Amino acid sequence: MTPPLDAPHRRFDGPRRRRASGVLALLLAAVMVALTACGRQDGAQASGDARPEHPMRLVLAHSLSSGHVTSKALVDFAEQVKKDSGGRIVVELYPDGQLGTEREQLEQLQAGVLDMTRVSAPGLATYADGYHAFGLPFVFSDEKHYHAAMDSPGMHEFFRSTGDDGFIGLTWYTSGARSFYTVDRPIRRPEDLRGLKIRVQDMRSQTEMMRALGGSGVVMPLGDVYTALQTGIVDGAESNETALTQSKHGEVAKVFSEDEHTMIPDMLVMSTRTWNRLSPQDQQLVVDSADASTQRHKKAWAEEVEKARSEARKEGVTFVADVDREAFRQATASLNEQFAGEYPGVRRVLDIISSTRQEQR
Repeated sequence: MTPPLDAPHRRFDGPRRRRASGVLALLLAAVMVALTACGRQDGAQASGDARPEHPMRLVLAHSLSSGHVTSKALVDFAEQVKKDSGGRIVVELYPDGQLGTEREQLEQLQAGVLDMTRVSAPGLATYADGYHAFGLPFVFSDEKHYHAAMDSPGMHEFFRSTGDDGFIGLTWYTSGARSFYTVDRPIRRPEDLRGLKIRVQDMRSQTEMMRALGGSGVVMPLGDVYTALQTGIVDGAESNETALTQSKHGEVAKVFSEDEHTMIPDMLVMSTRTWNRLSPQDQQLVVDSADASTQRHKKAWAEEVEKARSEARKEGVTFVADVDREAFRQATASLNEQFAGEYPGVRRVLDIISSTRQEQR
């Protein structure tokens, strides 16, 4: 697989023993994948041949913890599929990264080992360049526009257009708006980031966004961020409010500035090979079940964010709302145009998002 396009950035390297544990994890994942694939052969190979006593078994693996609100949405999806198919189609869940990292799970899906996985949308850009659009800053006006764009017919058509790339997008799940949070200072305007080291995700769009804003993007695993904030390796990070509580970052980062620079969805995707083993009626059944889980997940996510904000305030975190978002938008506008010029798929997705903005007026 072609590696992601990363601009030059600072990288935090962990100890050698982490590499050794990573190798062991990969070996374990390979064994589990083999066992899973063998078990799946016991079921019907096509949905047209499936019966409740001999169901079609689909493997859905993801890297989120079992207690994560999006993990619960995936459980909801699996239960809906089983119910609506009368037990003919059974989705078997493997959470907690049991079958590897997001990237490894995508590789397994492409190889036909996995049937489905949940992945952050920009992670799909290696296979379909339009997914780069979801890592770009300020492509959505606000949460209402975000939801309208992601639920639009045009976006769903885009999700279904990647069959030749090895996967089909079934639905999306919100992961909220990402903002900057720092140890001790508010970020109200782009110039407040000058000279600061901010942990970002390993995406070209994120490192280039930080460069446009005058800061320094530092790529590191999420599990290293707490210590990096505590020891000053980074001055801050960017994510949604749940990072303050679920990852305990609110214990060391006390200022959350609500610039909401990105709204990056998660995607539930299915292997094209598996999709083609479903009858047209069952394809629609799976899509409808996925969409229903997305609509319920929106409410659950909103409740999770409010809970996180309440808990973070108790830890002494200050939420800064008077942020000049327009200044951030203007500072990063050329980045979006750059990506749209490089990737035809990005232009397509940005046009879909723009059209829904016009419809809201």
